[in-house]
Amino acid sequence: MVEDGFPPGGGGTAVAPARAVPDDDPIAMVRSHSLPSLVGRELTHRILAGELAAGSKLNEADIALRLGVSRGPVREAFRALEAAGLVRLEKNRGVYVRELSGAEADEIFELRALLDEFAGRKAAQHASAEDIRTLTAMVERMDEATRQGDADSYFELNLAFHDRIVGLAGNAKLRELYRRLVNELALYRRASFDHAANLPRSAAEHRAIVERIAARQSEGAAKLLSEHAMASRERARLAREPGAADPPPRRPHRSPGRRR
Repeated sequence: MVEDGFPPGGGGTAVAPARAVPDDDPIAMVRSHSLPSLVGRELTHRILAGELAAGSKLNEADIALRLGVSRGPVREAFRALEAAGLVRLEKNRGVYVRELSGAEADEIFELRALLDEFAGRKAAQHASAEDIRTLTAMVERMDEATRQGDADSYFELNLAFHDRIVGLAGNAKLRELYRRLVNELALYRRASFDHAANLPRSAAEHRAIVERIAARQSEGAAKLLSEHAMASRERARLAREPGAADPPPRRPHRSPGRRR
C-alpha cells in the first residue's frame, strides 16, 4: 500500500499522484469500449463526415487492415451500423453506406419535424438552468464555426445540439428513434452544410430555439423546432440541385479520439 506519495519501505522516493486520464485518451477509450464498438465509432465518424460516401461499398478485409484489427470486430460493427441506419447489408453482395432517395428523405424530414416539435415542448418544460447554459454554449460554438467557415465542426455541433434537446424530453424511445432518423438523413443533409450561406441561417434558428426554451415558452419552442426541421429539408434540397455552388474542399480526417 502506498501512503503519502511514498512506496513501502521508507525509501523516500516520491511517487507521482495518479493523473486523471481524459475521456478521449485512446487507452481510456479501449478500457471503456469493446473493440467492435471502437470500430463502429470510427466508421460512424467517417460516414457522418462524408468520408465514406453514400452508396459506397465497405470492404471488410480492407477496413480491418486499415484499422489494425481482425475481421470479426469489423463484422460486428457492420451489424451495429445497420441497426443504426447507417449501412445496409445485402446478402451475397456486401455492405454499403446507406443512400436515401429524395422521396425517402422528405418522409423522414416530415417525421423528424413532428418529433422535434414534441421534444421542443418537453425541453422547455424540463430544462434546468445548467441545461440552458449547455445549449447556449453549443450555439456560441456554432457561431464560431460559422465565422470560421468550419462546416465539419458545425455539422457535429448541430447533431449534438438536437440530440441534447431530444434527451431533455426524457423519453428513451423517442431518443432511440430520433437518432436512427438523424443517421439515415446524415449523408443526404451533409452537403447543405458545405454551403456558407446556410450556416448563419441555421445558427440563428438554433439561437432562437434556445431563447424559447430558456423563457419556458413550450409552444414557441415546439413551433420553432418544427419549422427548423422543414427549413433544413429545403436547404438540403437546394444543396443537391444541379447547378448548386460547389462546396469547399473537405478537411483531412480527424481521429475520433481527438475531436474537439
